[in-house]
Parts: sequence; structure tokens; C-alpha cells
Amino acid sequence: MNENREEASSGGSYLGFFLLTFALAIPFWVLCGAIGIQLLPGLPVAALMFVCPGLAALMLVGRHRGSAGVRALLAKTLDYTHITAKVWYTPILLLTPGIFVLSYVVLRMIGMPVPVPQISLWSTLTLCVVFFVGALGEELGWSGYAIDPMQNRWGALRASLLLGAVWAIWHWVPLIQIHRPMEWIAWWTLWSVSARVIMVWLYNKTGKSVFGAALYHSVSNVCWQTFPIHGSFWDPRVTGLITTFVAVVVSAIWRSRLLD
Repeated sequence: MNENREEASSGGSYLGFFLLTFALAIPFWVLCGAIGIQLLPGLPVAALMFVCPGLAALMLVGRHRGSAGVRALLAKTLDYTHITAKVWYTPILLLTPGIFVLSYVVLRMIGMPVPVPQISLWSTLTLCVVFFVGALGEELGWSGYAIDPMQNRWGALRASLLLGAVWAIWHWVPLIQIHRPMEWIAWWTLWSVSARVIMVWLYNKTGKSVFGAALYHSVSNVCWQTFPIHGSFWDPRVTGLITTFVAVVVSAIWRSRLLD
């Protein structure tokens, strides 16, 4: 009964949302396969599918709740007022950079030939803006539409793991198209699922702020693209294991109350 009420309030089922999100991504996968252009190093043109989760959510909400529902969903992109305890901006903005710095240190310690970072202030600020817009397009769907009914049915931890798996699989086709090895994709998937667990934890702790989730998401993308030179030498094995450790710590601390 609670699940039905949650799905009705959001505009439909998360399963339908997933199917529509994947269907909307197909033209971008076809385009990527046809022209093979990279928007940035390691970022294929298929990355433009960032619009798909938000668009799918808007389409479903519009169908079930009309224009009022669409306006309410869009308003979530600026729900920073939900973050009443400003201390939560610290993990939102600094947790992933800390993980990536530690990843860099570990790679240097194990003898990997990782170059000294070459980070331009203005290009990084541009990346922050671009990736934040992209993250809003995704999180309007993942966080603004899907996660709440999933949490209502599965609980926060299982819901975040399931959503993280779907989120990762949604990226597999573009990763294959830019010739990422399967082992690389497997470790990247571990990182993505673990990052989603952390993201859902922050989402719930910030009054279910889509803005906060998008900000964390965008910081992760900026860290990847600047590690240490346009994402070169980034090793998802190291970052994935560190991020998984952080997610496990979060799980251990909150236990049955995880992400509540």
C-alpha cells in the first residue's frame, strides 16, 4: 500500500522509469557508434544522454500528474533549502576529492607512473558548471523520481545498491564504445555502485535534496576529468576499493538506520 502511494505521488513505477531511461538513451548510443566523437578525453558523445533520466521522469510525471507535477519535479533542481544543516556541504563537496587524492597517493606509492596533476583554474571552473548541469539532468530522474519509491519498498541500503547497479549498467554501452576493457568496466561499476550508496546517504541526510545529490555527482565527474590530466592514469580499481570502503563505513555506522 505504501509503495503504491509513493509511486502514485511520483508519477509511476521506477521499473517503467528505468525502461524509458534506457530507451531514450538508444539514439545517443547509435550516434556515438556512428561518429565516435569524444566531447572530452574519455567522454564520448553518448554522454549527452545525461538528459534521459530527467526527461523520462518528466514524461512519466506529466502523464500521471500533469503540468503541476512537472513543475514540482523541476523545482527539485533548486531545492538547496532542504540542506538546513550546512555542515553536509562538507562531505558533498570534499569527500570525493579526498578519495581521489588518496587514490593518487596510493598509485604513487605502488610505483605507478602517475604524472604531476596539471589543473587549470578556469578550465576546472568550466568543468564544474558543465558537469553540474549534466548531473542535474541525471539526478532529476535517479534521485528526484526513482530512489524514494525504491527506498520505500527495499529499504535505503538495498535501494541504493540496486539503483547504483542500474546507473552503472546504463553507462556500459558508451564505455564499450570507447574501448574500455571489461576489467576496467567491472572496477568502474564497483566505484559507481559504492558512490551511489554514499550519494543516497547524503540525499537522505540533506532532506532529500536533489540539488545536493547533483552537486556530489558533479564533483565526482570533475575529480575524474582532472585526475591528474583529463582523467589519464585514473585507475578505477584503487578508487573503487577506497570508495567501497567509505560506503561500508557508512553502512556500519548507521546499520539498520542507514541513510534514514
